[in-house]
Order: sequence, then structure tokens, then C-alpha cells
Amino acid sequence: MELVFSQILDGLSIGSVLLLAATGLAIVFGLMGVINLAHGEFMMLGAYVTFVVQNIFRPLGGTAFELYYIVALVASFVVTALVGVLLERTLIRRLYGRPLETLLATWGVSLVLIQFVRSVSLAMVLGIGVTALLGWLAQRFLPMSLKQASFSNYLGGAFWALAGVLGIFSINIFVSFGRFFSNPWFGPRNIDVTAPKWLQGSWGSVAGIELPGIRIFIIVLSALLLAAVAWFLTKSVWGVRIRSVTQNREMSNCLGIPTDSVDSITFGIGSGLAGVAGCAITLLGSVGPNLGASYIVSCFMVIVLGGVGNLVGTVIASMMLGIIQSIIGSGSLLIAFPDMPSGLQAVTEFFATTSMSLVLVFIFIIAFLQFKPTGMFPQKGRSVDA
Repeated sequence: MELVFSQILDGLSIGSVLLLAATGLAIVFGLMGVINLAHGEFMMLGAYVTFVVQNIFRPLGGTAFELYYIVALVASFVVTALVGVLLERTLIRRLYGRPLETLLATWGVSLVLIQFVRSVSLAMVLGIGVTALLGWLAQRFLPMSLKQASFSNYLGGAFWALAGVLGIFSINIFVSFGRFFSNPWFGPRNIDVTAPKWLQGSWGSVAGIELPGIRIFIIVLSALLLAAVAWFLTKSVWGVRIRSVTQNREMSNCLGIPTDSVDSITFGIGSGLAGVAGCAITLLGSVGPNLGASYIVSCFMVIVLGGVGNLVGTVIASMMLGIIQSIIGSGSLLIAFPDMPSGLQAVTEFFATTSMSLVLVFIFIIAFLQFKPTGMFPQKGRSVDA
């Protein structure tokens, strides 16, 4: 039984990671109705930010290196939140009210981010900078008569296309400077992050069961962040504004609430939480460019099972899925109960892998939705009835 309890603890830590990621996804979907298929790639960005911060602190050694993970948590939130705000202001904002286009656009963004991480180099970053600078300058100094012309949208697109061509040309120039400019920073291979010593090993034991420091830290981190999100949404000024816009966007706009800023802040917070989840994943194993694809399906399962936009449902659903995946997928039931009936043993063996445990969870959710189509904790109120 100790093995089963140990797997339950592992499941709680996996569920905590799902909780962090699914909370951001649920907040964005609950407010904007945007299904962000690039959410998993924001987790990937958070993981790579952690890797970069680790490499910056590694030469310092000693106590400074032991503190790198705290800095990485903050940096992963800030970086992914800024990327999320940039995505919302440049792309998502133009697609509100068109869910299919938003779905396809965010899927395209996820593919771009995966390839970006695989091949990003100093020359590419400088080329992107040149493109952004030239495109901004063209928009900034365009004569007002042209800005107000009927063909201004096409003209702006032409300027950005020209800036893109010049950016590609500048990349070729920077690549010719040598390997320092042309070598990819990360490449397609997985990377490893070393946990600081204060996270390694056991943090004690309860009834003979060891409490791994990494697992306990992830659970505590998830609980603290969930409490912070709940406080922000219920007590802060911007949290009240977010809830107001969620209930009735048109009325909130009439009352002077800046709905555009609310959208950006909400998308930034949701993306930042995904970044923190990516930072936590680095403690559980190596990460690579395809990290997001393995978590985005589980995140959507959490939202569907728990109920859209409901934090309590998200917590319960994420923990349930994490524990089921950990206990069934690891095959610990076969070890803990070797005398189970042969038929049940055959079924347990069939689902005793990580991928097949996901299939089992998927079957469970489909069966559950036949009785509760809106999830365990559906939204209530006039906005839903409307």
C-alpha cells in the first residue's frame, strides 16, 4: 500500500502542474471565449526560460545558484505573460467573435513557437528585431493622408511584407559573421534542468512514506498560486473588472471599464500561469520543443471535466486526472495487488502505460459527460442563461 500512497503523491504533483496550466486556459476561455491551442507552447517557453536562468546562475555557484529557481519562477511568468500580451494585441484581438479562425490561428502560432525554439539563433533574433523596427517605423511615420485612405490596410500589409524581406536579408548577413551568430541556442534535443539542492531528496516522512521535496514543492507552489489567482479575481480592482467583463462585456464598456486592457491583462495572466507550469515541469524530467503537445490535451480534459471557467471544478478535475494517470499508468496497482482477479489484471495491464492511461481518462470523461454535459461544476448566472 505504501507504493500506492507514493503514487497518489506523484499524481497530486502531476495534477498540480495540470492545475497551473488549466487555470490559465480556463481564465482565457471563460473571459474571451478563445480556445488557445498555443497554451502548451507557453508552458514550453516557461521551461526554456528556466533553462536559460539556470545557465546564467551556474557560473556563480554556491548560494547564488541555489536561488536560481526562485528567479526562474518569476522570469518564466513575466516572459510568457509578455509573449501572451504581444500575441493578444497583434493577432487574437483581430479575431474576437470568430472561434474557428482563432482556433486555427493559435494552432499556427503553436507550430511557429515549436520551430522557433528548435532553430532560434542570435542572427534570427537580430533579423526579427530588424523586421519589427522597420515595420514600426513605417507605421509610425506614414503620412496621415495615407493612413486615412481606403487602401491603408493593404499599404500597411505591404510595408510589413517589405520589412519581413529586409529582415530575412539581414539574417543572411548576420549568419555570415560566424558560428556565434548562426548556431541554434537550443536545437531539437531535449534539455535538462538541475534542481537546487534544497529541493532534492526527502522533506520527511509520514507513516513510513517518504515525502520527495520536488513533489511537495510543486503541490505547495500550485496551492499558493491558486490562492493568489482567487484573491486577484475577487479582491483586486482589475480582478473585479475581469469578472465584470466576463458577465457582460457591452455593459462594462458602457460603464467605462477598459475592456481592451482587461483582455490583455487576462491573456497575460493566463499565459504567465502556463509559463510557471512549464518551470515546474522542468523538475519532473527533461523537456523539449514538443513539450506542449503532451500537456495541452490533458489541460482541455481538465476544463471539460471540471466545468468551463470554474476554479473549484478545475482543481478537482486536475487532481483526479493526475492521480488516475499516476496510479494506472505506472502499473503500481499490479504490484500492490498481485492477487487481483485475472480478468481485472488483464485490463489493468492493458492500461498500464502513460499513453493508455490517457485513453482510459478520455473514456471516463466521455462516459461522465453523458450524464453531466456541462462538467462537474457548470457556470451559473444570467450570462450563461443568455
